[in-house]
Parts: sequence; structure tokens; C-alpha cells
Amino acid sequence: MASIDITVATDTAQLPQPLQPPVQQATYKANVTDFIVNELLPLEFTGEGEHLWLHIQKSGMNTAYLAKLLSEWAEIPLRDVGYSGLKDRHALTTQWFSLRIPKKQLPAAEFAPVDIGANESVTIIDQQWHNKKLNRGTHRANQFIITLRDIQFADFDTALPAPEQLLSAKQDVKQHLSSIAINGVPNYFGPQRFGRNGNNIREALSLFARPLQQSRAQPKKSKRKHAPREQNTMELSAARSLIFNEILAVRVRDGSWNTGLAGEVFNLEGSGSIFTSEAIDDTLRARLETGDIHPTAALWGKDNDKVSGMAANIEKNVIQQNPLLARLANGLEQRDVKAQRRALRLPIEALSWEWQDKDNEQTLVLSFTLTTGSFATSVLASLVKQLIY
Repeated sequence: MASIDITVATDTAQLPQPLQPPVQQATYKANVTDFIVNELLPLEFTGEGEHLWLHIQKSGMNTAYLAKLLSEWAEIPLRDVGYSGLKDRHALTTQWFSLRIPKKQLPAAEFAPVDIGANESVTIIDQQWHNKKLNRGTHRANQFIITLRDIQFADFDTALPAPEQLLSAKQDVKQHLSSIAINGVPNYFGPQRFGRNGNNIREALSLFARPLQQSRAQPKKSKRKHAPREQNTMELSAARSLIFNEILAVRVRDGSWNTGLAGEVFNLEGSGSIFTSEAIDDTLRARLETGDIHPTAALWGKDNDKVSGMAANIEKNVIQQNPLLARLANGLEQRDVKAQRRALRLPIEALSWEWQDKDNEQTLVLSFTLTTGSFATSVLASLVKQLIY
């Protein structure tokens, strides 16, 4: 394992794409407003109950830290603060939080934290009373508004192509975006899943090298059942994500990532439902073409027994031929992590774009919506070969 370069192994920029990216290089997140994420959570509030829901815009801080600030302000336990998902620290984001306020006794002072950095900001946009706590995974999608600056096109060696070349290059970008709006992109996990230089994978390898801890026995007098809570979720998620990305990479190379194979496990669009098929018939092909269903790959773990045939052979071969993935897969199985499935194709909703060029700088603003659990960087990787951050 010492000869394996983890940084290279986790470099998502090297993952294959079904289409050649028309943009050679672009800068993103140059400013905080260049990466905007809006949580989409349609909900009818009851107007009553002991849970205060706050719609908050933030930048420069992560979701967990903001939840801590809210608990301190309301003088309630951190467990009584709810949020649906984690949002990027280096972005301008909006999302909902819920605070359990017994008897609706709000703090005397408004929420205005003073112990935050110069590059951190928090603004309450709206507040509503509701009868339920906001649980993790409640929202179903996020809207992204992303600005790409200093764009250099793939077909030109200079950043300042002639006007006719520039027109042609922008036409190529338009065709590419129009294509992925219809066909989607490979549903890769983004680089943030693996940490800086792949450190989350290093942590996973370190975890798997340690002896398994014995489960703590429940007291004999306790009749309450406690579901086992898996620790080290970051490391386990990183390990599963790397295996998934490598399986998807093989499927992109052989062209089956959006067409399916014999023995495939399919995911029904917009749901967690899956079903298996030993063969691909015309009905399945039609559903694949319309985006009604998607091929899947394993989020590795025990009991990966739903997939069969050619699809199963690819997954097994990817593991067996890569020592790093084999070690990660074995570690996951030893810790009784149960296998799941994830769609290979990522649909892009409401994709639009606008050129905002200024002073010979090519600037492109993208707007699109993705389901939760997917990565905006997967869309950007389809368009841009090298992202500068």
C-alpha cells in the first residue's frame, strides 16, 4: 500500500467523461457569491407548535457550527437544533434550521452572533412556527448558481481567441450544456468527499488497520432497544465513494453508464426504489432513454447480492484489480456496512446559462438544480477540464 499515491487515486479531475469538456480551464469560487446554494424545501407550516424554523443565509461557516451558535443563543441542547443537510462553507447558502423552544419562550435578544470572523455572515430571512423538528435528509434538492471566471477554451492555446473563434467556442459550450441538460452527467462523488489530498481515505485505511471494537453490551435491566450507531461515518463514506467512482469510471469508458447491462440494478428516477433485470429489453431501453430509470453501482458493503451478470462482474473486477479498493472493500465488509445502490447518472434540472463577459474576460453563470446527495462539481467536471479554486 505504501506505493499507492492516495492524492492521485482520489483526484476526481482524472475521472473519465462521456463527452470532451469544451472548456479547458476556469476559475470558480473566486468570490463567495460565485457559488450560491439554495436549499429547496417546499413545506406548509402549521403556524403552531414548539419548533421555531429559521430560514438563514450564511457564508464563511459550516452548517454544524451555525447550529451550535443557534443552540447557544436559544439556550437549548444542540440535539434540539435540526437541519436537513450540510452546506458548503465557502459559498453563499440558504437553508432552514429548526429550534425546539419550550413554551415558545424566545430569547430576549435577537440572534446576532458577535464572535464570528470578518469573512463570516449570518442573516435570518424568514421564521415560522411548526409542530415538527427538521430532520436530516428532509429536503429533496438544491439550486446552484455558479459563476465561472477566466474561461479558457479547449480548442485554443490563447486566452484571447479571435472573435470568430470565440463565437465558435461559445457555440460548442451551448451544445454541450444542451446535451447534458437532456442526458445528465456521470454521478461521481465530488472531491470534497475525500478531503484535502485524499486524507479521508488515509483515515479510512488507518481505521481498517485497527482491531474491531467490541460492541458495548446493554444493561440487563434496560428494556429500551438502541439501534447501533456506526462511528467514523466520514471515513466509511469516503471509502464507499472512492469504490463507487472507480466502478462508474469503468462504466463511462465502456459506454454503459446510461444504457445498462445484463444483471443491472435500476433506480427509479426521483425515488430510492430499485429493481433488477437479467436482460435489457426494448421497454427498459425506452425508459433509460427518457430518464425514467438509471443504472446503478454499489455503495460497497456486505450483501451486495442484488446485482448479477455483466454488471456484477464489472464491480467485482474493479475491486479485485485494485489493491487500494480491495482493502477498502474488505474493511467495509468487516464492519458490517450494508451495501446500497447509487444511480450512475445524475439528471440536471432547470439548467440555464448566461455569458457575462467583461474586459476580455470570459465569464459564464450557470444555474441548475440537483437532487440531494449529488455534487455540483460533477456538472462542472463535465464542462471544464481543469477547475482553478
